[in-house]
Amino acid sequence: MKAIFELYDWDVIQYQVLQQGLINKTFVVFTSKGDFILQTINHQVFKNPRTIDFNINLISTYLNKNNPDYLFTHLVPNIKGETLTIINGIYYRAFVKIEGHALSVLEKEDQSYQAAAQFANFTHNLVNLECEKLQITIPDFHNLSLRYAQFSEAILSGNMTRISQSKEAIAFLQSQNELVKTYEQFIEHKDVKQRVTHHDTKISNVLFNKDEKAICVIDLDTVMPGYFISDVGDMCRTYLCKVSEEEKQLDLVTIDPIRWDALKNGYLSKMETHLSTFELAHFSYSGQFMIYMQALRFLTDHLNMDSYYGAKYEGQNYIRALNQIELLKRFNEII
Repeated sequence: MKAIFELYDWDVIQYQVLQQGLINKTFVVFTSKGDFILQTINHQVFKNPRTIDFNINLISTYLNKNNPDYLFTHLVPNIKGETLTIINGIYYRAFVKIEGHALSVLEKEDQSYQAAAQFANFTHNLVNLECEKLQITIPDFHNLSLRYAQFSEAILSGNMTRISQSKEAIAFLQSQNELVKTYEQFIEHKDVKQRVTHHDTKISNVLFNKDEKAICVIDLDTVMPGYFISDVGDMCRTYLCKVSEEEKQLDLVTIDPIRWDALKNGYLSKMETHLSTFELAHFSYSGQFMIYMQALRFLTDHLNMDSYYGAKYEGQNYIRALNQIELLKRFNEII
């Protein structure tokens, strides 16, 4: 840590690990020059951390020129002028610490509105940035066609015992494959645009101030060109149910219609004028798209002996898949 602090020319008073996030290790560093966030980049997940660095700097440059008042996590350069620091094969980057707190779970309906409005405001403020200039940090991240193909392959080549035990879940997901056709038609439609998209819109990726108002989006590693259904869909998947994807008691997996209305109103407060009539007609499809894709991914991993997500106990990814299947059924009831 001393070598890192020297590269940033920080006179460090103290530092501590922040216990949040699953992918990168995060520290808050208190210095005589102010407080900073120091973070590693997991290059097992993000194969080329330079793409992330490039994208954040591209957005920073655009915002500094076009909307300097927009609150954004600009990168801090080290003494070499670099915003990506590599020590012993580990990638680091730093930000000025923004005063605010992140939530681990959504607690009330207004937070759904606030967070959705902030993610929409992020895309809104970058709507004139040519998104094709952004680099791809995770190829095919939200490619539903690919995820269904991987699921179909796992049915043929996965663990035979698990395939047999999962027949009912497999049959349900196969019965919903019209959602894949809808995705393919959607991305090919002339009135659908790719925009600067966050792709990871869970509630912990928004900062709130002491008045419980959302002020800033964070964790920009997955920012790439994308479709609005990715951001809205991920919010649907993670905001609308009061229990998590780990819940085993499936009767607790329900949809809160008030949160759904708040999410819609929050997102459309900033993005409605940017979306085409065709895109707006697929707003509810966003939730189906993302919940279905995650159910596919969890069941695929279960059939493949937990080779991607891993498992803390036997059958964890099967439970997660059943949870998401139930969530999809409940979501289909309200749209």
